[in-house]
Amino acid sequence: MLVILSAGIAPGLALLSYFYLRDQYETEPITLVFKTFLYGALITFPIMFLQYILEFEGITQSYWINAYFSSGTLEEFFKWFILMFAIFHHVDFNEPYDGIIYGASVSLGFATVENILYLIAHGVEFAFGRALLPVSSHALFGVIMGYYLGKAKFSVKDEKGKWLIISLLVSTILHGTYNYIFLAEKNWLYYMVPFMLFLWWLGLRKVKRAHRMTAKQYETAKMEKKVL
Repeated sequence: MLVILSAGIAPGLALLSYFYLRDQYETEPITLVFKTFLYGALITFPIMFLQYILEFEGITQSYWINAYFSSGTLEEFFKWFILMFAIFHHVDFNEPYDGIIYGASVSLGFATVENILYLIAHGVEFAFGRALLPVSSHALFGVIMGYYLGKAKFSVKDEKGKWLIISLLVSTILHGTYNYIFLAEKNWLYYMVPFMLFLWWLGLRKVKRAHRMTAKQYETAKMEKKVL
């Protein structure tokens, strides 16, 4: 069991550490990042219960509904809700890049519990493949969601709603597409490899843009201090 727990937890912590350490300015409080990770872990169980009900009632027999609603919409909405409820208005969410850290944290909390449960059911030999695909994809969905939440947080009032909707919509579409490839494509690996490369490219691009927005925020703050 210790081996399974270690193999299940390690990829999520490694990816979270990677995005956490890329914060170039004010480091986020470890306690808040951990709480966000824990919230993501806790929502795994109500999500799985709802997914079980949908499957039991025969609602998710269609690949499209299964991928884009049962997985994509449900999972990303719960993550988005946690971020909006617990993080978006928090005083420590004070840089655009912070959205990426907290987005990755809540997603990896969910992915870590899901990963442990899968390895318990199917065996530790699947740990490497799980780390490469489900765990890393969840991290990137969270990064992309967090990027747009950061834009919403530091945008003018009239644009906040637009970016909040985009943060949920884009992550849901990407998550649904990921699941649809697994469900509907016989030779799924041929589609999954380019999709994951695209997902990493997009996620790291959002990281760079968030860094630029954060740097611009600090430059603006310095200029305002000089004027005063």
